[in-house]
Amino acid sequence: MATVHVIRHGEVENPQKILYGRQPGWRLSDRGQEMAQVIAQWSQSIDLGALHVSPLQRAQETAQPISEVHKIKITTDERLIEASNVFEGKAFGIGDGALAHPSAWRHLWNPWKPSWGEPYVEQINRMLAAIFSAHEAANGKDAICVSHQLPIWILRSAIEDRRLIHDPRKRECTLASVTSVHFDDAGIISGLTYSEPARHLLPIKK
Repeated sequence: MATVHVIRHGEVENPQKILYGRQPGWRLSDRGQEMAQVIAQWSQSIDLGALHVSPLQRAQETAQPISEVHKIKITTDERLIEASNVFEGKAFGIGDGALAHPSAWRHLWNPWKPSWGEPYVEQINRMLAAIFSAHEAANGKDAICVSHQLPIWILRSAIEDRRLIHDPRKRECTLASVTSVHFDDAGIISGLTYSEPARHLLPIKK
């Protein structure tokens, strides 16, 4: 049974709490680099056949130690990119961020789609296509995909047949977490598991 391990990138250097979205140039923090090393160590037990990664810098930096450990090249897959969002580049919050301005409220009319960003259905379709592509490229071995929290959570929600509208604070997809999608011998998704190899490095919530 082969598995595609979908990894969320490590912590980003972002002291201003900007919603960085698809913007280029957002790098891992020192702690994020440490998370990437932990993930690389975790991956040593995997017989890795493919490493497919979002084009964004934070994902590429997370994947680099994995690439070095396994001596496998990074394949950049645009389908693993972060979801688009109209609030990208802004501080995001209800009381002190973009949502404090009435001009932003017109984007919030349909949380089922959602109206403020890339439709959930589009995220599901591209993420499924990406993990099937990685699974095929691995040729019977495991694959790793490095992506971003929202697309990973929406992918998991679709596989587990849970509703797509959700509270972002309750996503089970922490920094440097691993959402593992398992395939049977016929190449059909047979299950999903979740783990947090870098849990000890997660910032303490205030």
